[in-house]
Amino acid sequence: MNNIRLKIKHKTIYLLDKYFTGESLDYKKMISIIIPLFVDQAFLILMSLLNTAMISSAGVAAVSAVSMVDSLNIFLVNVFIAVATGGTVIVAQYKGSGNMKMVSKTATQAISAVTIFSILLSVLVILFHTPTLNLLFGKAEADVLQNAKIYLIGSSISYPFMAIFQAVTGALRGIGETKPCLKLSLLMNLTNTGLNVLLITVFHMGVKGLVISTISARLLGMGASIFYIMKDNEMIHFHLKDALKINFSIIKKVMFIGLPFAAEQIFFNGGKLLTQTFIVQLGTMAMTAYAIGNSIALLFQIGPNALSIAIVTIVGQCIGRRNIEDARKFVKSVIGLSSLLFVVTSALLLPFFPLLIKMFHPPAEIIPTIFTLILISAIAQPILWPPSFIMPSALRAAGDSSFTSIASLLSMWLLRVVLGYILGITFGFGIIGVWVAMIVEWGARGIVFAARFKGKKWYAHKLV
Repeated sequence: MNNIRLKIKHKTIYLLDKYFTGESLDYKKMISIIIPLFVDQAFLILMSLLNTAMISSAGVAAVSAVSMVDSLNIFLVNVFIAVATGGTVIVAQYKGSGNMKMVSKTATQAISAVTIFSILLSVLVILFHTPTLNLLFGKAEADVLQNAKIYLIGSSISYPFMAIFQAVTGALRGIGETKPCLKLSLLMNLTNTGLNVLLITVFHMGVKGLVISTISARLLGMGASIFYIMKDNEMIHFHLKDALKINFSIIKKVMFIGLPFAAEQIFFNGGKLLTQTFIVQLGTMAMTAYAIGNSIALLFQIGPNALSIAIVTIVGQCIGRRNIEDARKFVKSVIGLSSLLFVVTSALLLPFFPLLIKMFHPPAEIIPTIFTLILISAIAQPILWPPSFIMPSALRAAGDSSFTSIASLLSMWLLRVVLGYILGITFGFGIIGVWVAMIVEWGARGIVFAARFKGKKWYAHKLV
């Protein structure tokens, strides 16, 4: 028995050394970056799943409203997350080149830029929340729209808190410090879920309870993250007076990555939002099936999502050292690991679908539709998801932001939106048609990014 264990251990170390060790990073450092992100993503997605399950107790109108506004929230929040990602890339490259002074300055300026962006966004959404919801979801039922208004205003108030949190954790990921990111994320998300249990399940406050818990948890997360980089982190050395002084040369570098990515997120998630309007036409039951299907599908993506975040730090630090060979090797290895994780997760979770679906209390008539959505995802994800999502993160970390943004936009609007409408509405396949269009779009994106990765242009940008 001991001999077998030793053989397995030696084989594991051999494989880790072969695929996850290079001149820039070794497999131990790689694991220290990935594991906290994996745990973080697991908690984020499980919390989201529980929150959707809890709000489902308030009825299908509440689930539909939250699903609608969350699609809009993702659209808006990803704008400042994109700017924060610009900070992550530049910080990672400076860390790779060994310039710690610029690591601190870049992190501080990224936090300032994201704060300004998010406050402007918050004010605009609060001012124009009614016409926005009427324009996008005017065909929804009256009680769904009323719940959506409450949730959107509450979400908007929390944008700056979430933005600052994302900027801080983005900078920490850039220097490879993912453990404090995990602790901060756990603090915020466990607080959010605990308050949801209290306000939604115990006090039956429905969407209002969800709003109060979201604002409170994000405010706590922001405060804790700023406190950490002011008091406990030796690499970033955050000082409020430095954040108030705008350094345009650094902001320019951050925006070189952040703005194309922000534009991509606006139009990419705008396409997803437009797809959501197709689903509104199909009725509240279809919206509920789509919301629950999305929540369960995210469980399959826990590991791969962590890897897509980790690859930004990994490739950024390789490019900072100008070690292209390491960057190529690690991207291929991470994509292979992502596919393997999808296969394992599908094998573990699919048998438990009957138990998972009970958490959401859905009407019996939509359960077969939800299972079909999950089955389609389980088959397609191992092959199509990794090159479609991990590859662009890697290209962006090397500074190839404009290409990845343009490719993503074209695939979204030409395939997911247009094909989604044709299959879902014109041909009458409903939710299944919209879902299949999404899968087709993954495949097209993956082919484009794989072709770019084979060439030399993606690493030709010199940012630091």
